[in-house]
Amino acid sequence: MPSRRRFLILAAGLAMAACGPAVRTGSRASTPAFSSDEISVVTRGSGPDVILIHGLAGNIGVWDPSASALADHYRLHLVQIHGFGGVARTSTDSMVTSAVAREVARYIRETGLTRPALVGHSMGGTVAMMVAARNPGLAGRVMVVDMVPFLGAMFGQPNATLETLRPMADQLRSQMLTGNLLDQMIGTMARSEANRQKLLAYADSSDRTTVANAMHELLLTDLRPELPRITVPLTVLYVQRANIPMPPAQYDSMERQMYSGAPHVTLVRIDDSNHYIQLDQPERFVAEVEAFMRRTGP
Repeated sequence: MPSRRRFLILAAGLAMAACGPAVRTGSRASTPAFSSDEISVVTRGSGPDVILIHGLAGNIGVWDPSASALADHYRLHLVQIHGFGGVARTSTDSMVTSAVAREVARYIRETGLTRPALVGHSMGGTVAMMVAARNPGLAGRVMVVDMVPFLGAMFGQPNATLETLRPMADQLRSQMLTGNLLDQMIGTMARSEANRQKLLAYADSSDRTTVANAMHELLLTDLRPELPRITVPLTVLYVQRANIPMPPAQYDSMERQMYSGAPHVTLVRIDDSNHYIQLDQPERFVAEVEAFMRRTGP
């Protein structure tokens, strides 16, 4: 596959890291005593603490209907990233993902959570890995939903470096600022038309500059050197979409190689799903989260 085509296909998998139907307002409760220019947090349910982090151009609604089931057993902290999904961003920091990771870590500390579980979808998975790797002892476990620690190696450039990828990242940012590339990507993100329309609504209500800057940062982020610092159990759910023409065994091997630096990783392949596992297969997703919460580790 030409590298540009592979780039657009796999960038699509990242780009729509979170959109979906809104969480029912009747079950929302704002978390007190925490203020941030980067994030806001909604809590629901009771039990062990689980922080859910959506992805690029998304909204906390991406977790429904999964959140409705999970709230019966866990206290959910749904992180809304400002600038996405109709929520304004006042921060002027061009580094979106790393800024969100810092604020999630601050949220954990300031609200007194004890080693909560982190669950992040796509860009949210990057945030979760950043929090765990850069704040030892803060998180109790991490789940990454359909995201890799370095996208560059998936663009047909196994030996890509951040500098060789920079022109491509610059080009994509420009396309996202001036064109409709983000909307074009949505068609591959979920299986039902209803969910695709909901994702499109969240994307269209996101701030274009924030989205473009976040995508640029993600493309130039390589977390593989930081994986050894994630010493808690790490679970990775991943899919191989139909538009990635690669033998399944080869794709599985690529995922294993990507996460080879993580000392306590469990990789779980999810078939019959597109990028939004939590929307395409909500019951399977809930079951995987429950298995993740039961998993023992160091």
